[in-house]
Formats: sequence, structure tokens, C-alpha cells
Amino acid sequence: MRANRVLDDAVADGIVAGTGLFRRSDRTSGPVRPPSEEPMSETYSVRELRRMWKPHKLQLAQTERGAATNIRFHRACSWLQKAEEADETFPDFALVGRWIAFNALYGKWDDTRREPQPDLAGWRAFVDRMVHLDANEHVAAILQTHKRLVQAILDDEYLSAYFWEDPTPHRAKRSKKGKHQSHTWYLNRQWTMILDKVLERIYLLRCQLVHGAATCGGRLNRTSVRLCNTMLDHLLRTFLLIWVESGAEEDWGALCYPPIDKQRPR
Repeated sequence: MRANRVLDDAVADGIVAGTGLFRRSDRTSGPVRPPSEEPMSETYSVRELRRMWKPHKLQLAQTERGAATNIRFHRACSWLQKAEEADETFPDFALVGRWIAFNALYGKWDDTRREPQPDLAGWRAFVDRMVHLDANEHVAAILQTHKRLVQAILDDEYLSAYFWEDPTPHRAKRSKKGKHQSHTWYLNRQWTMILDKVLERIYLLRCQLVHGAATCGGRLNRTSVRLCNTMLDHLLRTFLLIWVESGAEEDWGALCYPPIDKQRPR
């Protein structure tokens, strides 16, 4: 009941679960900010992001590194679009699909080990880079706009790896520490820290689903799935926007499993 109340409060603050859309609520809490201080959040559809990327796409197609950058963007958009379609009917797949879209952006091939690099190292390095490239502070805007959603995720003990090490009431209480710490992170504008902590929890749920540690459509994790789906959708669109604005000339590393055109036998 309490978890559902948290989600309802988050939705009332403008988070439309499962749609990837932001709607500013008429409700306000605390003092009203002057317009210049109000965090701005603008959401783009996959179609709009692709259209914005097109000028870069045509230019990058001329080089091997540029082609790999194009492929990452294309793969991410393809999975994000499918995730949108699954929101209402299959939210578990929608969450996995969104993480695949994220993985398409951060994944790198490890030439030494001849396999993709580990997930945690990959997405953490990618997040650091996104914040560094984010000259227009889209990350700050999305995290401030959806602060209540961030805190709802940090308040959910079932998304805490610490809790699952020994799932007891004591651990459940201590697993919520991140929510209280987040007040300081916001004050200090520690956006990378907030992203890391939120994505750690989304990743835990992703692993539960992918590794068969949850029932498909199970009722016990519906709130967690809805929270994580909504947050990951916001973050993905933000990362893709930063990619459009500042990522075209970046070297994103060796592409995992590049497409190979088989020549027809003569």
C-alpha cells in the first residue's frame, strides 16, 4: 500500500508512468521558483530524435568510426521504440527493452578478452561521459524535474542489492539511506552520483527479469517495474539528446557485434 502511495505521489507530480512523457502538475510544494531557476525538462519522441540525428548520420556514414556511432544510435532507438509499444501490455519486456537500448549506447568490445566489457564498468563510464558532455545541463534538468521519482526508487528496498543480501526488516530500513542522502546530492549538484545510485537499482531489477528471478507479470514487483520503466525512459531520451548535441564526433569505442554483410557467392 505504501509503495503504491509513493508511486501515486510521483505521478501527481507530473510523471506519466509507462509513457515516457512529462506533464507539469498544477500542484506545487514549497516556494515557487522564479522562472530563471525553474528546471526545464523537454521530452523528445524517438521519431524526433532520429530526425535531429539525421544530419550527423549522413556525415558520419563516410567513416568506419562514424558508422559505428550511427549503429549505436540506430540500435538504441529501435529498442526504445519497441519498449514504448510494450508499455501497456508487457511492462516487463518494456523495461528490458529500455535497458537493451541503453546497452546499445554504452557497450564496448574488449579486444583483450575478446568479449563485451562488463556492464557495471560500461554504464558507469558512459554516465560520467554523458554528464561531462552535457553542456546544456539536460541531466540536471531531468533529475530536478523528476526528483520525487528518483526518491521513490531510492526508497524502494526491493531495488536494493544491500537488502537482498539478507532480506530482513533491519536491512529494509537501512536500504533507504540513499533517499535521505539524495537531499545532499541534489544540493551539491552531484548528478553523476544520483545517476549511479538510480541506475544501480534499475539494473538490479533488469537482472532479476533477465535471469529468471521474477515471475513474468508478477504482481509483487509491479510498482518497482513501473517506477524503473518511467525513470529509465526519461534518462534514455536525455542521453540520446546529449548524443545528438555533443556525441557525433566522440569515439565511443569498439562496437559489439557489428553487422556483417555476407557477400553472395558468385
